Amino acid sequence: MPLHRKRERTRGFNQSKILAKYLARRVDRPWEADATVRIRNTPSQTGLSHHQRRLNVAQCFGIRKPRVIGGRVCLIIDDVLTTGATLNEMATALKAAGAKKVLALTLARVSPRAAIGTVKERGCNHDL
Repeated sequence: MPLHRKRERTRGFNQSKILAKYLARRVDRPWEADATVRIRNTPSQTGLSHHQRRLNVAQCFGIRKPRVIGGRVCLIIDDVLTTGATLNEMATALKAAGAKKVLALTLARVSPRAAIGTVKERGCNHDL
């Protein structure tokens, strides 16, 4: 999941890029770090409703290398899934560029009920 260049410069890294690079090496699959780009520097999604998040990220992604995307199965790597608005927007851009199929993998998922609560995973309770 690309960050806008200003946000990445301020932060100093892109956590999703780090995850994707590691995973690609681990499973011996190609990885194109700059095939996609965030073309708008969107405000933080924190505190926004699902509808506001969708509007915030609308048309914020572009494809730099459509030849790399066309006809392929693409995997979007992101650190956290909250409402899915960002993943959906990226998937839309990839499909428009000719991706055969788009999959997503996230490191974490925010509870659909709220950011505060209990998540049940494999019979264990984890406080968020």
